[in-house]
Amino acid sequence: MTAAPVLPSVDKLLQHPRSIDLLGEYGKTQTTEAIRTALAHARSLWRAQPEAGHAPSNEALLDQAEQALKTRMAPRLKAVFNLTGTVLHTNLGRALLPQEAIDAVTEALQTPSNLEYDLETGGRGDRDDLVEALICELTGAEAATIVNNNAAAVLLCLNTLTAGQEAIVSRGELVEIGGAFRIPDIMQRAGAKLVEVGTTNRTHARDYETAITEATGLLMKVHCSNYAISGFTKAVSDAEVGQIAHASQLPLMVDLGSGTLVDLRQWGLPHEVTVRETIAAGADLVTFSGDKLLGGPQAGIIAGRKDLVAQIKKNPLKRALRVGKLTLAALEPTLRLYLHPEQLAQRLTTLRLFTRSAEAMQAQAEQLIPVLQTALGSDYVVAQAPMHSQIGSGALPVESLPSHGLVIRPAERKQSGRQLHRLETALRQLHRPVIGRLQDDALWLDLRCLEEADQALFTAQLAQLTVQLNLPHTPQKDAP
Repeated sequence: MTAAPVLPSVDKLLQHPRSIDLLGEYGKTQTTEAIRTALAHARSLWRAQPEAGHAPSNEALLDQAEQALKTRMAPRLKAVFNLTGTVLHTNLGRALLPQEAIDAVTEALQTPSNLEYDLETGGRGDRDDLVEALICELTGAEAATIVNNNAAAVLLCLNTLTAGQEAIVSRGELVEIGGAFRIPDIMQRAGAKLVEVGTTNRTHARDYETAITEATGLLMKVHCSNYAISGFTKAVSDAEVGQIAHASQLPLMVDLGSGTLVDLRQWGLPHEVTVRETIAAGADLVTFSGDKLLGGPQAGIIAGRKDLVAQIKKNPLKRALRVGKLTLAALEPTLRLYLHPEQLAQRLTTLRLFTRSAEAMQAQAEQLIPVLQTALGSDYVVAQAPMHSQIGSGALPVESLPSHGLVIRPAERKQSGRQLHRLETALRQLHRPVIGRLQDDALWLDLRCLEEADQALFTAQLAQLTVQLNLPHTPQKDAP
């Protein structure tokens, strides 16, 4: 039988000059474990193929250990280029924060803050006070409170106001959104009894009126943000449902979902009902997200009547669902941007991406075509094309934004599907992954979310594609 290969000891490899850098970057514990694993792997290979007979070099063992350390210590949460055409992409983190919010979060990370400390009285404060006045000013609400997302806001409102009672909702508004958030399920968990009125496509005022009993706790409207029903339809307006609710001394709660604070039509975008319009129509409580059309951090905002918000804040669940200082640090400066509407489209990142012109993206595509074509060589054909972006995260589901981008197709139709998947995988494996979409036998890269500040980084890493796809090397042209 072939003698087992002689392998170095762990201590010998730790004393190797290359280990100095590994110890400095990863520490003794992790480096030692990685070396042990590399040695164990070498032994297992010999047992499986003893005829090989030779031991790997010390350099090869340290290569394995270094690669294992890099893989283990690499962050799981990575920055990516979102070229999907969906601006508020739930899987890619939704809204990007404006610089003012980023600066505020950085400061909150590094220093103590008055999260629940009243600087005027020297006593305990309420963390909602940091943003409540701003929300009220921007929405017309009497009071507001913040929880960790809109689903939590809906749950908390229902649990506070309808536990053991009935909540009346139109059948056409029993929505389900991503992540299995379903209105009937949330009501059940909140302790409310769902009372459905009307039909899927048509609900009338009398349906609400006849459903009200002594067991009714509230009437609820749900904004159908992630789908649309067309054709033979009928819905009752917020104002009319509010009148019906108030005639019976009941509150109207509106789950607005995306929750924009401004009329988007002033920037040529489709109209989405605002929080202020909803409250003015008679809603007693409105819930909406912070990381969708508002353009801030993930949060659920509850705005409305002061007495109802006070009840909600006394609910023990409020503490379980409250937000931390980083969310509030990001939310406050984001809200303050709305006090300067003249600069909002430039300073609020989400709105800036919504309002990018197709002409600007077309010019960007023309700059990028030669760079990307050089990286991909003759195996693929890169062209520019008009596209249609979507806002995303359920906001304005049937509306689209004229956009422009790059379309990549294999040069040969034979095995084109496999070629496209190879390319899509290679883009995802770049240092900063590029996420596009496969459609119509091509890979589409919508440029709406690739701003000029990131273009140099995007082009700099494209040369890696030549290596990853094993393409013939072509001298890389200078990036524009």
